[in-house]
Order: sequence, then structure tokens, then C-alpha cells
Amino acid sequence: MFKYIVRGGKELSGIIEISGAKNAAVGMIPAAILVDGVCRIENIPQISDTNIQLGILRTLGASVKMVNPHTMDIDCGGIKTPVADFDMMQKLRASYYLIGALLGKFGEAVVAMPGGCNFGGVRPIDQHVKGFEAMGATVELKNGLVYAKAEGGRLHGANIYLDVVSVGATINLMLAAVLAKGRTIIENAAREPHIVDVANFLNSMGADVRGAGTNVIKIRGVDHLTGGFYSIIPDQIEAGTYMAAVAGTGGELIIRNVIPKHLNCISGKLEEMGVEVEEGEDEVLVRRHGPLRRTNFKTQPYPGFPTDMQPQLTTVLAIANGTSRVTEGVWDSRYKYVDELTKMGANIRVDGRTAYVEGVSKLTGAHVKACDLRAGAAMVIAGLCAEGVTEIEGVEYVERGYEELIKKLRSVGADIECIEIPDADTAIPNAG
Repeated sequence: MFKYIVRGGKELSGIIEISGAKNAAVGMIPAAILVDGVCRIENIPQISDTNIQLGILRTLGASVKMVNPHTMDIDCGGIKTPVADFDMMQKLRASYYLIGALLGKFGEAVVAMPGGCNFGGVRPIDQHVKGFEAMGATVELKNGLVYAKAEGGRLHGANIYLDVVSVGATINLMLAAVLAKGRTIIENAAREPHIVDVANFLNSMGADVRGAGTNVIKIRGVDHLTGGFYSIIPDQIEAGTYMAAVAGTGGELIIRNVIPKHLNCISGKLEEMGVEVEEGEDEVLVRRHGPLRRTNFKTQPYPGFPTDMQPQLTTVLAIANGTSRVTEGVWDSRYKYVDELTKMGANIRVDGRTAYVEGVSKLTGAHVKACDLRAGAAMVIAGLCAEGVTEIEGVEYVERGYEELIKKLRSVGADIECIEIPDADTAIPNAG
């Protein structure tokens, strides 16, 4: 096991390149199961989630060849079983995408329930199940496994209304529908950029998916998908995390390989807080030299403020002037990290889905832990802002979604390192 050591109080300055979008990659890699022939996926982030997914494909019988560290040639022609490896699936939040892909391709799937982060109780897949059943599948959940089987061996099109806007259900049902017989309509669909990216990937392989990026997606099933190549969009949340980091520490960062439009909601809140954001064609310049101001925000489905940026921005508000109000509008609870910030001197009171953040003059280094992926990123930001030394454990969560975090931060002036915890039996991938 490893931990991060952060010596705070240093402004960030320089250039950071953003990697491919994690949330798009974890949808596209299982989508390769649907493709006949080789599909080349470029700009895959080197993170533990994608490494696990590629490993799962290999155990199923797929050929995965590395062209370079961020480009893979995937041929799933050798997959003969719809039963995924249980132990590997338990490590992965996005494991449920294998259900849609295997069910769409083989008419059957046996997949473990999602693992990964747990910041709001059990991760429900009721909307996924509702959609699969509407398309003619029987679905059973028992002993931690999902057993899904299509009547007659092939799904059929259906009209599906999602009771709540769900990114996971939207992507999963798209995967299941592209090879189904007839037309599928998903209403109240999520609209995030990575949903559009997964739809574009499927279309580039021969699917007929229309309306991605709106709340109604229409999919006309085809008989097969053919190989091709596709490059993943930049990671909106990784970019937002570094924007929040420089907002907290002060300094000036150029953040490259981004789609500025995807960052509008984050940029707008930072500007309200006194941070300057200048957009270029594929980069943003973020600088902060004056004091931070309070603000209020509520997380919402895209194009609203993303829930995956809530812990990072709340951490920055902990050192802003005045009292801010943060409302979590997506998950029932995503404030486990607040106890860790309190150890560092933050003054935050949580009441249900709302956190009241009274800004303090400074944070002080402490021994804290990451309780999920984005909370771990928040702990890193807190350590960068704090006086003294911060030790962060549980960094395996951070490694799930940030490529070369340590290297990137050190390149812009941060004093951060990853060290091995003595007497640990296991190590995490990509430890920096």
C-alpha cells in the first residue's frame, strides 16, 4: 500500500496536459465486446479502472494489444462466454457496463455487482434492470451477481423512461440496444459529454444512435458492428480538479487538451470566487492571486455543476472569505470527506444534502484518508493549500481516476510524493 506526502503552501505555475476521459473510457472498453473485428481506441487514460477493464476483456478471451501506452487494439472475437471474472469485477465501479455489452452481444450476462467507490450507500442498478427487462431480458440479482438473459437469445427494442437521470443506466442501455432488434427510445436520458462520446464511438463502428446529448436518445438496432478507430475526449473532471487546485493554492496554470465548453459550469463558479479563467481553443488559463470569495452551488446532471467536482470545490471554499452553501443534488450523501477536512481545521457543518462552509484563514497539515475517488482528489487539494505536511492514505481510490497525478503536480511546483507504507502486502497500480 502507498500514501501521499504533501508539503503545502506552494503556488502552482506551469502547464498541465489533460488525459482521456475516464468516464468515457470505462464505457467504450466494454463496448468493444459488441464489435466484430478490431477496434482501435486512442487516448485511453492510464489508470487502474481502465487497466482492470482491459484485464477483464483478456480473461473473457479478447485480444488486447498495446500500440502505445494510450492506444489499444481490441479484438473481442475470441470471447465465447458471457460470464465475467468475479474478483476483477469487484474492484470496479463501472462493472455494470459489462451487463449491457454481454447481453447485447450474446443475449446473456453474468456479472458481479459494482465495486469501486462507496460514497452514498449501495449503488443501485434498478434503472438498468428496468431497461433490460423492457427489452425482453429476465434479470436476477443473487449472491452478489447479476444474471441477465434475453428471451430468444436477442434483445428487442423498447420505449424506456428513466425515473431518474442516470449516466450509468443511459450508457448501459445504449450498449444493450445497438444490436437489439428494432428501435429503442431512452427518455429522461443523461446528457454528459462522455455519453455523447460513447454514442459517437458506437456510431463510428456502425451503430445507429441519435440524440445523445439530449434527454431523448433513439437507437435503431443493427445486425453487427465493424471495427474502426476512435479517440476519447479529454477528461472534464481531471481538468476541473487542477483548476480547483490552482484556485486553492494561488498561482497560474495553463491546462491543455480540454474542451472549454465542457468546463463552463466549473469556470463560472471559480470566477464567482475571484479566480480568473481565460479560454483558448483547446486550453484554459487559470490564475488566482487575490483572496477567494464565498459562493453557493448545487450539483446537478449536465450541464449543471458536476457531482464529481463537489468535494474539490468544497475544499477550496473552506479557505474562502465568508460562508458558502453547497447542496448535493445527485447523491443522497457525498460528505464523508468532511470529517477529514475538519482534521485540517476546516469549519463545515453538514445538514442532510447541504453543507455550510465557513471559510477559515488557513488549513493545517494532518494525517487523513481518501474515502473515494473525488474525495481523495479533494484531500490532495487540501494538502496543497495547507500549512505543514499532510499524509493521505487510501490513495488507491485516487489512482482509479487520475493518470500520473504526482508527476503532473510536481511539474507545476507542488511538493508531493508517493511512498510505500511499511509492512504492506500489496501495492496499487500507477503509484506515481
